[in-house]
Amino acid sequence: MIHKSSRTGCRHCLRLGWLSVLAAASLGAASGADRARPLEFDDLLGIQRLSDPQVSPDGHSIAYVVTRADKAENRTDSDIWLAPLAGGEPRQLTASPKHDRHPRWSPDGKWIAFESNRGGSFQIYLIAADGGEARQVTTISTEATQPVWSPDGRRVAFVSAVFPEFSEKPFKESDELNKKKLDEREKSKTKARLISRLLYRHWDSWVDDKRQHLFVVSVTNGAATDDPRDVTPGDRDAVPTSTTFSAGDDFAFSPDGKKLAYTATPVPAREEAWLTNHDLYEVDLDTGERRQLTTNPAADAFPRYSPDGKWIAYRAQSRAGFEADRWQLMLYDRAGGQTRSLTPHFDSWVETVVWAPDSRALYFDAEEKAVKPLWSVTINGNDARKVVDKEVNAEPAVSPDGKTIVFARQSLSRPAEIFRASAGGDGLQPVTRANDALFAGISMVEPESVWYAGAGGAQIQMWIVKPPGFDPAKTYPLVFWVHGGPQGAFMDAWSYRWNPQLWAAQGYVLALPNPRGSSGFGQKFVDEISHDWGGQVFADLLAGLEYMEKQRYVDGSRMAAAGASYGGYMMNWFQGHTTKFKTLVTHCGVFNFQTMYGCTEELWFDEWEHGIPWETPGFDKFSPDRFAGEFKTPNLIIHNELDFRVPIGQGLSLFTTLQRKGVPSKLLYFPDEGHWVLKPQNSELWHRTIFEWLAQYLKPEGTK
Repeated sequence: MIHKSSRTGCRHCLRLGWLSVLAAASLGAASGADRARPLEFDDLLGIQRLSDPQVSPDGHSIAYVVTRADKAENRTDSDIWLAPLAGGEPRQLTASPKHDRHPRWSPDGKWIAFESNRGGSFQIYLIAADGGEARQVTTISTEATQPVWSPDGRRVAFVSAVFPEFSEKPFKESDELNKKKLDEREKSKTKARLISRLLYRHWDSWVDDKRQHLFVVSVTNGAATDDPRDVTPGDRDAVPTSTTFSAGDDFAFSPDGKKLAYTATPVPAREEAWLTNHDLYEVDLDTGERRQLTTNPAADAFPRYSPDGKWIAYRAQSRAGFEADRWQLMLYDRAGGQTRSLTPHFDSWVETVVWAPDSRALYFDAEEKAVKPLWSVTINGNDARKVVDKEVNAEPAVSPDGKTIVFARQSLSRPAEIFRASAGGDGLQPVTRANDALFAGISMVEPESVWYAGAGGAQIQMWIVKPPGFDPAKTYPLVFWVHGGPQGAFMDAWSYRWNPQLWAAQGYVLALPNPRGSSGFGQKFVDEISHDWGGQVFADLLAGLEYMEKQRYVDGSRMAAAGASYGGYMMNWFQGHTTKFKTLVTHCGVFNFQTMYGCTEELWFDEWEHGIPWETPGFDKFSPDRFAGEFKTPNLIIHNELDFRVPIGQGLSLFTTLQRKGVPSKLLYFPDEGHWVLKPQNSELWHRTIFEWLAQYLKPEGTK
């Protein structure tokens, strides 16, 4: 087991130059009795990151995952912990130096299945709930993840990405052929790829013609009793390959254990890069017969059988090709085959769904105006009500007696902890307090939520995060963020990548607006950014900036803007359309619509947002490269080689343009990161580079 230090390296490495002086001066204005310090980068690494709570069958315990950063090894490490549902001291169940995650209780409560790469590749393991050594269940050459138990405890289903041409063969033969092909690729000195269709890579990984299939393995007394069986053979994925369409385990056993419902990706294969038409299927585990359950031309996903076996609940969208359409909660009648919506007038996206034990109601999480409450709805439908309010609540689980909901809860001020509440929402209280000791010594200012008028008078919500020791009589430089998506939102949620508290601790006021396109403010608000990336949303953002300029504590002569993905795009749009900012920070941002379309992987996104280049007049109307003649603001660009969503050429083209025009600019390039910067040492460099760059342009006049 690798030593898990809560804080490694120099604790003060990111408190730079004049910012350290400013932060210290601000703290000096606070009460002398308050000895708390500002948040530092190494605190992010020291936080225990809690997720995936699972209630035991007897209702007494919760299994969950704790992830820690190991800066020395430049990676993270996940373990499974147990905590009493009623409250009490948690205990660590697994302790490998790699990832142990995705815990799932056996129906009798004796075992916990989980995925782990402790042996090198990800495989399924079982561990006794009362402790002991974990037992490896699978040794499949193509790895195994996401274990799910059958209700009778006799089988475990899991996901493995296999070469489809071998998937109809008996397991031993197919696994040997998969292994041979993988070994040949690994050993070959030629690393070329021969590609014949789209979606050949995704996010940060090459697909290499593999398909994600569902397997089932029989288990008894903590051990496999036969070979795994591929129950979804063929040239099609049995779980969504895009996280856009996933809400967790996208497959489920029927209550009698005889069938498995799952989410199949679009067909035909050659069109799946521009289709969103995921459908639900059901496979009979005895006969292997597969039956299509839904025919909606948009996305259907995340099937969940009711405990009494009468229904399948699932999420569905209505508009084909639109990944940011409203997700409704649907109910499929297994006897008659009819489907109806339980949330026809609920104007937000239904996310993770869980049944009440009596099969009469369901719980789910869904955004509402920059927070994410938990909701319930009965099988009668159209009666959704809020159960747990405020902050961001997710990953709900229900106790076997139906009396308690367990979930992960977080805010802009605190990372996720496991909480519980009654089924009616009363008695909210934490089950874990993993990070209380760390945060007891840290000073942070509670974020402020404000509203202002955007384009056409639309009401826009914005978070304001002020520095520790904030003094309203002083003025501070402003950093104005734009979120990604663009169909996303700045939520009342903790982040380990873009953390406004850490930026504010450098001595800045942070503004986080939720303009047109932001989720959680109604689907019409979401829709109004499509085909209008630099239109109303740009006006919304400038109105938010104007709001901040009017605040007496903001120094309007020292303002910067920063954003990633769509937020990075908006930095590039700012370059050609405003001189308000002293500097810009662009992370993995879109620069050229034409080249972006040809290099990104999920074409359905670009085609819905802008159209098809050779078919859509004005396709590149809002492309930042068209306005490069106006670029003059100093710009830090960050882009990553493994970003297949917004490929590296976008950042390189922006940097070339700025350098050729003589605009002060720097490029921070990560060869081993995707759309995000995840490795601890890389994250440290990311933060240090940004904070040094901002300090260069936002320091007070006359400061050296």
